[in-house]
Amino acid sequence: MPIVSKDPLVVGRVIGDVLDPFESCIPIRVTYNNRDVCNGCEFKPSQVVHQPRVAIGGDDLRILYTLVAVNPDAPSPSDPSLREYLHWLITDIPATTGPSFGSEVVAYESPRPTLGIHRIVFVLFRQMGREKIYAPDLMKK
Repeated sequence: MPIVSKDPLVVGRVIGDVLDPFESCIPIRVTYNNRDVCNGCEFKPSQVVHQPRVAIGGDDLRILYTLVAVNPDAPSPSDPSLREYLHWLITDIPATTGPSFGSEVVAYESPRPTLGIHRIVFVLFRQMGREKIYAPDLMKK
């Protein structure tokens, strides 16, 4: 008899489809308009226009995190040819704080699905140190 997982990330196909299995080590809380984002909850596009509030747990300000928000179902769940569409990227966020204390690399872009129900996945990665993001200087000739 196969083992059936009750982990909401497995049931929602986040583990296996978007992320490899992992062990959570720090709490993160994401809210839109005072409503918590949890696995499987649904929001209308009008409810996610503005970037969410994010609170990162922990107790050591020297530990830094990177926050990534992606849509694995873009442009549609039946044809995710733009899978892992990046909606937000912030590095160097100290533990116990939130995105405003980090370095925003990609500004928040509200999800605007045109077809079907889309998953938006918020992932918090622990950094080994300060990140240095280099972008090519497109103005040079």
